[in-house]
Amino acid sequence: MHALLVEDDDRMAQALTTALAQRGHTVRRAGRALDALRHVHAAEFVLLDLGLPDLDGLELLRRLRTVCDAPLIVVTARCEERDIVQGLRAGADDYVVKPFRMNELMARIDTVRRRTGAAAPRGTDGGGQTVRTGDVEIDIAGRTVTVAGADVRLTRREFDVLAFLAARPDEVHSREEILDRIWGDAFLAASRSLDVHVAGIRAKTGRAELVRTVRGFGYQLGTDSRDGRRR
Repeated sequence: MHALLVEDDDRMAQALTTALAQRGHTVRRAGRALDALRHVHAAEFVLLDLGLPDLDGLELLRRLRTVCDAPLIVVTARCEERDIVQGLRAGADDYVVKPFRMNELMARIDTVRRRTGAAAPRGTDGGGQTVRTGDVEIDIAGRTVTVAGADVRLTRREFDVLAFLAARPDEVHSREEILDRIWGDAFLAASRSLDVHVAGIRAKTGRAELVRTVRGFGYQLGTDSRDGRRR
């Protein structure tokens, strides 16, 4: 796999490059945002530090997501909850805080690549299914969402969560089931991330009822608020 490493610290970049190379990955390093944008099209996954000299890392993350859908993990010293939430909402598939254990980071890379490699998340059984609820249309195979006919851009993980709920819309899914199916081996570390991604779905679609919270248990795809039915 070809990795794009966006890191301006020489020592950290060398350590990460060595660890990735030992696992068979090829690495291109970008020390600045402009270099990252220039080379991201060839990347099969991205490691992104947020503390760059020429552009705020969150802004770069947003720009990368407009041109690239490769798995992306933020690796940064920013450890406040606000930073983590912003990173996930901006499109990161995972968020790792420095200092970290190298073996843990490598395991997270493997997990993210497995979970983002398929067109639909494991266990959706969506096939070519298109699900409609109210004025929201979810094309599971095509990985698109429209609201009142207008395209809505969700992050990869937000779509995975929505597609999983849409594939079995009449069922209530526990938090543990969703985390296991979408995040797999990393589901314990991702527990708080699920709530962030659900909030992102609601905000971006403008439909707070699209994902219904079942208090104390989990989530379910919401029904048409006008007639209580899905179509």
